[in-house]
Amino acid sequence: MNGPTARSRGAARSLGAYTVDRRPLAVPAYRRLWAASAICAVGGSFSVVAVPTQLFMMTGSSAAVGASAAVSLVALVVAALWSGVLADVGDRRGVLLAAHCGLALTYAALWAQAALDARSVPLLMVLVACQGLTFGAIMTTMGAAVPRLVPAELLPAANSLSSLVRYTGAILGPVLAGVLIPVAGLRTLYLLDAVALLSAVWAVAKLPPMPPHPGSPAAPDHTPLARVQADPNHTPQGAQVPTAPSHTPQGAQVPTAPNRTPLNRILAGFRYLAASRLLVAVLAVDLAAMVFGMPIALFPELAQHTYGGPPEGGPELGLLYAAYPAGVFAAGLLSGTFTRARRHGALMAAAAAAWGGTVVLLGLAAHLWLALAALVLGGAANFMLSTFRNAISQAHTDDTMRGRIQGSLTVVTIGGPQIANLLHGAAAPILGPQPVICAGGLLTIVTVAAIAWASPELRRYA
Repeated sequence: MNGPTARSRGAARSLGAYTVDRRPLAVPAYRRLWAASAICAVGGSFSVVAVPTQLFMMTGSSAAVGASAAVSLVALVVAALWSGVLADVGDRRGVLLAAHCGLALTYAALWAQAALDARSVPLLMVLVACQGLTFGAIMTTMGAAVPRLVPAELLPAANSLSSLVRYTGAILGPVLAGVLIPVAGLRTLYLLDAVALLSAVWAVAKLPPMPPHPGSPAAPDHTPLARVQADPNHTPQGAQVPTAPSHTPQGAQVPTAPNRTPLNRILAGFRYLAASRLLVAVLAVDLAAMVFGMPIALFPELAQHTYGGPPEGGPELGLLYAAYPAGVFAAGLLSGTFTRARRHGALMAAAAAAWGGTVVLLGLAAHLWLALAALVLGGAANFMLSTFRNAISQAHTDDTMRGRIQGSLTVVTIGGPQIANLLHGAAAPILGPQPVICAGGLLTIVTVAAIAWASPELRRYA
């Protein structure tokens, strides 16, 4: 009787090693943050659809929608660089709390202007800028805060859990928003976003303080967070976990007290980044994959001219947009297959090259099902790429510089696809969409291989 039961338990444990890696959820502070982010990923993402819809309803112009995207991008880049400095010189919990409160207030203001039927495009653009500023600050500071919450060996698992939630929201949020707009109206969607953000505000408020470590140029004169040795699979309520170690690249200079102006601190972050061959290689691989291998701007043309979809859109276009996040989601459900692996640098480079290969397959695909398969595989490869990119940058960076390095990663993550849209959109009328996609995939593979060959630090990073 005990034999089959023991075998079934062993099989369940073996299967669990290949599914979602849940070990970081044993850390109470991270668990609260993750649960709140799960709520916000869906219930706090309706404005992604609501704002463009409202702008188009008010102006009848797609140019206005495009202008709002540009405003949001500029605000996000500014926030990423500025909040990175704040995260390095102040309490990261305080920065996160202010950013989440600011985003919740922005959603409340969006609800108020919709409820009052203000119909003011300038007001809506200002609120879009506020949304970009607060969201950029959240992305950057969260990346710097997580290494202070979980042990270094759990960073890949923590990043994969965060990505899983983010992409689940990217799939479900717009679908629910499209269903709710005709039923409940835009103002209800804004209100739901604001209410959902309250869960994140609560989770951040429950975090322990995260001031600069003693000995850093910005460290205040008080005792740091206590560190205790913790089992990664179990953390007692209220216990602190060993955080990711600080690391200073050879030749890099951690800024000293005289560099206290914001501009000097930002420039110090770039100097620190440039002095680390590993961090430069990580950013270069990610940028190559994002710029050369992200042909989303060509999906409408592919759907219509290659796969026979109608000019106004249709299921072909919807499936192309849904396939990539579906691959990301599938990889997240199987994150245990790679989050425990070693050689993170080699795995990141391999994932980027694999992404380039799936882009080539997409460019060669004459049938929709093959294009969808390529995008699903590509989404899984990109999930691995982003997981190891974040884990390497967080673990390798000195804690006094993590905010600024995360700010640089935020700029690449958001700005890379925008550059890709520009390049692919400009080249497609000349060469055609499929040759441009193939060329982008090949460029990704060649560039990543060249970076990996020139950066033994990346290949050997464990």
